[in-house]
Amino acid sequence: MNDYLCNNRMRPEEVLCSRRQFLALCGMGLGALGLAGLLSEEALAAATGAATGPKPTHFPAQAKHVIHIFAQGAPSHIDTWDPKPVLAKYEDQALPDLNGVAMPSPFKFTKCGNSGIEVSEVFDTLGNHVDDMAIIRSMHTDIPAHDVATVFMNTGSVRMARPSVGSWALYGLGSENENMPGYISLRPGGSPPGGALNWGSAFLPGNFQATSVNTRGTTVDQMLQNIRNQYFTEKEQRRQLDLVQKLNAIHSRHLQKDPQLESRIEAYEMAYRMQMEATDAFDISKEPQNIRELYGTTPQGRQLLIARRLVERGVRFVQVWAGGWDHHQDIEERLKQSASEIDKPAAALLTDLKQRGLLGSTLVVWGGEFGRTVTRDRNGNDNPGRDHNNRAFSIWLAGGGVKAGTIHGATDEFGARAVENKVHVHDLHATMLHLLGFDHEKLTYRYNGRDFRLTDNYGKVVKGIIA
Repeated sequence: MNDYLCNNRMRPEEVLCSRRQFLALCGMGLGALGLAGLLSEEALAAATGAATGPKPTHFPAQAKHVIHIFAQGAPSHIDTWDPKPVLAKYEDQALPDLNGVAMPSPFKFTKCGNSGIEVSEVFDTLGNHVDDMAIIRSMHTDIPAHDVATVFMNTGSVRMARPSVGSWALYGLGSENENMPGYISLRPGGSPPGGALNWGSAFLPGNFQATSVNTRGTTVDQMLQNIRNQYFTEKEQRRQLDLVQKLNAIHSRHLQKDPQLESRIEAYEMAYRMQMEATDAFDISKEPQNIRELYGTTPQGRQLLIARRLVERGVRFVQVWAGGWDHHQDIEERLKQSASEIDKPAAALLTDLKQRGLLGSTLVVWGGEFGRTVTRDRNGNDNPGRDHNNRAFSIWLAGGGVKAGTIHGATDEFGARAVENKVHVHDLHATMLHLLGFDHEKLTYRYNGRDFRLTDNYGKVVKGIIA
């Protein structure tokens, strides 16, 4: 009797199986299970879209990694990278077809480097690196609202949840290090506008979403909370995760494939693998004193030093959130403060990457979600700032095959609109993928009956900034 019970014990799949599913299992089901056991790990990874190992690109390219410094809040282009001295002639006067009165920049611009590119005094240190940069002065976007424009800059979509730029990059390139996430988002505190939509994988498999790390803490344990399991050994953790994977496989076969569930399980798997290597990557105390001094001790300095350490360990895409640029008032003091927080660290990053021979293979991008008006903010306060402007803003790129020491595009004489060699967000995304070795029209993923891509049905590569 005991033998009978042991051999005929109810199994989980029998509980979850409907009559229709049982009949299906009697046919192709058993054969499919047998085939799965014969497939190699690599074949299974390809079938599910997993990011195991490097993948071939469409064509050779220098860039293998990206560090995206996202200046969330919309920096004023005419106070940073796009000088407009003519505004001084019209100070406090109405400008044609614009609301409000002209407000010239309170900051001095100086020619920097061998290229002689003019840079605002707020970037006193970073200005010394213009010979490494391609500065686009003709950016424009669709909607001047922070939430929408932030998600649009990160995903190329304003309508539905789409995979982020980093997810597409990882999907195309594949992972270089199985013990580290291929895509990491570093943010100093709370959630930005749009939250996790900015670094999510949407309909791509869950292992292409970013691992979001709050870098407000100064120690590894503060940044990577609960990364070390205090209760189970590594062997016990592995058994636990294996059981979860088996239960998920049963759920997928007999009920439905749940992307959110798979993303959560993938997060558990990554946390398990990260326990040793990730804790080392985030421990900047292991850096020499002179390198730590180069970056500085500010939150953004620590973030960019971590970003360089992550790239060294094979992380494909690192996004560094460097916000605080929404200056509707008191722009003279507040913009100077925001710039000072990133000026030295960003310059240190370029210096450090170059001296380690990593700048050529690492694309560095800095910029926000839109620009600011050339007129005073309409709030009419005594310490004026600038309102939102989606028709003109500036970004810069360095390394990774970028044509260094160049300026691309231009705004009108006041800086209110992009007018020459205009670059849309879709064009920027197409160019970033091109620098990574991909044709943005061919890097696609089949979902819901059609092929999707990062640039939707738009986007042109900005050839003028490619070396």
